Amino acid sequence: MGTTDLGVLFVAGFGPIARTPARGCAFWRDTLGLPLTPMEGNPDYLVAHGLEGAKHFAVWPLAQAAQSCFGTEAWPEDVPVPQCWVEFDVADLERATALLKERGCALLVENRKEPWGQRVSRLLAPEGTLIGVTHTPALREGGGEA
Repeated sequence: MGTTDLGVLFVAGFGPIARTPARGCAFWRDTLGLPLTPMEGNPDYLVAHGLEGAKHFAVWPLAQAAQSCFGTEAWPEDVPVPQCWVEFDVADLERATALLKERGCALLVENRKEPWGQRVSRLLAPEGTLIGVTHTPALREGGGEA
């Protein structure tokens, strides 16, 4: 199982959500000196490969987070804009998703497969953090590309 009743195995990823990608890059890469590089095919999504303590750290543009959650690059005005994101890889995504729904969570995305192979359910935490409950093959032992 995992370390919680949701079956959380590990923190799959974390990072800020940048309303303005260039400004986010200037702070996280240039000011803090993080080893951020553009993801292949997605120059606004900046990834820090090999940064200890995180399987995946990235500056995620708000427009891309909106696309992932709502299918549009505009974040809905009636939904709080997140400042950061965190993803938890779980042993059983369907079970974890069902538990979240049983507990009254309003899911933005439910058990969707992303083009890179990850399956995800997303919700907003009370303080506005964008939460992903995931199954990410590339981050697991012997995993493939995510």
